[in-house]
Formats: sequence, C-alpha cells, structure tokens
Amino acid sequence: MRAVNTALEWITRLAFLNILWIFFSAVGLIVAGLFPATAATFAVARKWAMGQTDVAVFKTFWASYKKEFMKSNILGYLSLLGGYILYLDFVYLTVSPSNMTVILTIPFLIIGFIYVLTLFYVFPTFVHYDQKILQVMKNSFFVMIMNPLPTLTMLVGTFGISFILWNFQGLAIFFSMSVFAIVIMMPAQRAFEKINKKQAIYSRRQSLERLSK
Repeated sequence: MRAVNTALEWITRLAFLNILWIFFSAVGLIVAGLFPATAATFAVARKWAMGQTDVAVFKTFWASYKKEFMKSNILGYLSLLGGYILYLDFVYLTVSPSNMTVILTIPFLIIGFIYVLTLFYVFPTFVHYDQKILQVMKNSFFVMIMNPLPTLTMLVGTFGISFILWNFQGLAIFFSMSVFAIVIMMPAQRAFEKINKKQAIYSRRQSLERLSK
C-alpha cells in the first residue's frame, strides 16, 4: 500500500506540474509563455532531482516563471534561431544541385546531432546555475561533451517517452513536459554533481600545492 500510495503521489505531482506548464504557456499566448513555463517546469524537476520531493510545486513554479520570464524567452528563441539556421542548411543541402552537398552532408549531420544533444542541457543548466545566456549555451555544450553516459540516458529516455506519448496521445495533457523534464533533469543533475566533485578535487589540489610552496 505504501508503494501504491507513493506511485499515486508522483502521478498526481507530474500531472499537476504538466497542467501548470500548459496553463502558463497559454497565459503567455504560447509565444511569450512557452519558454518561461518550460524553465519553471525544469526548476521544479531540479528540486525533485536534488531530493526535495516535498517542495511546493505551484510556489516554486510561479517564482521561477516570474523571475526568469524575459531571460528564458531570450534563451529559448536563441535556441530556436540556431535550429532554424540548421533547418535552412538542411533545405539547401536537399535542393542544391552541386556535388559539394554530398561532402557537406556528413558534417551537417554531426553538427545537427551535437546541437540536439546540447539542447538537452540548456534548460537544466539554466535553472541550475546563475549564468548569463551565452554562458548557459556554452556550458551546456561542454557539460554534454564531458558526460556521455547521462547524455545517452537523456536520449534514450526522451525517445522512450516520445514513443509512449505517440501511441497514447491522450496522456500528453497530463504527462508530457513534466515527464520530459524529469527524464532530462535527473541525468543532468548527476552530470552537474560529477563536475562539482571534479572542481572540488581540483581546488583542493591547488590549495595543497600553494601550501607546499
């Protein structure tokens, strides 16, 4: 009964968080509300990933939504701009009669794949660190490169959830972005903790070296 009760609690939390994401995206008419609502969803997911399972969902969501409204929109649309540029490159490669397009296809696919993997870390990095937007995007790339296993976990988890939602589309109202945020945020949190440990070890070594001189 305890396991059933815990499962029902998490189902309720995820459904409530997803409804908040839909509602506040709509409040901002999607154009202005989607990215702040997404950032707020990841802010709640971050608390859960850190073990703060009793956090007030609405209070945490609303605080992040208000605080990061402008910054998250800038970050989101910069990310979209990068995707749009890649899309234009894809269109060019598919319609150009030049033989060079065959040579450029493989580099394009590699760059596109790296871009998608970097996007997995954009919002987790944004809600975890207090950084400027360009730093968030740069650090998202470096965290992705340094942590292949969490990145693979995100990729597999995202495909798995997408497959389930594609076959049971009615679940998307209650379990879409909230579940994606958990699937992405938990591996990202492990990656952040791993980086923090490495930084702590490096700082300790630096301190010992200074003391030994």
